[in-house]
Amino acid sequence: VAKDLGLQLAALSDRGVRIRNKGRTQYFALHGKTGHLVTAERIDREQLCRLVEKCVLRCELIVEGQM
Repeated sequence: VAKDLGLQLAALSDRGVRIRNKGRTQYFALHGKTGHLVTAERIDREQLCRLVEKCVLRCELIVEGQM
């Protein structure tokens, strides 16, 4: 994420970068030492998308301040 945004790793925490998922379960997180987007919870497709052929999990990346 840091690389894709063109930010240094330290700038992620300075800018308050965070991941927001829709729903109660936080499936994704930012790895503090690498800046990589990682899974934070086990993702069970059968539980999340039982009757849906195309299963999509959406999340938002929030960055405070100007880019």
